[in-house]
Amino acid sequence: MATSKSTTAKKPAPKPAAKKTTVTSKATAKTATTKKPAATVKKPAATVKKPTTAPKKPVAPVAVKKPASPVKAAPAKAPAIPSPEQRYRMVQDAAYFIAEKNGFKAGSMDYWIAAEAEITTLLSGKKK
Repeated sequence: MATSKSTTAKKPAPKPAAKKTTVTSKATAKTATTKKPAATVKKPAATVKKPTTAPKKPVAPVAVKKPASPVKAAPAKAPAIPSPEQRYRMVQDAAYFIAEKNGFKAGSMDYWIAAEAEITTLLSGKKK
């Protein structure tokens, strides 16, 4: 069984209206589509604001400086009162250094009492 080719070609179905068919030769047919150009929307140009600068003021002549007045001594401030925990640590450290100075010969209570007296005098601001 042999198949035979038909020599008559069917006409192609009509294309949509947006497309145009152009034939350049009998064997080759090209279809060119026509596109509508995209609508161009012009955007307003962005305006860049320049920082405003104050007008320059004329420079005033430099005034002559007066000699400095003698420095007054600041009033004596009351010593800060430590919290009970801070006072305990101060006494503890002082007792250790007193004991170290004496070679740890006496009892620890003697060093503690001497340290408490020293810290109380120190915190009260009185001189020995």
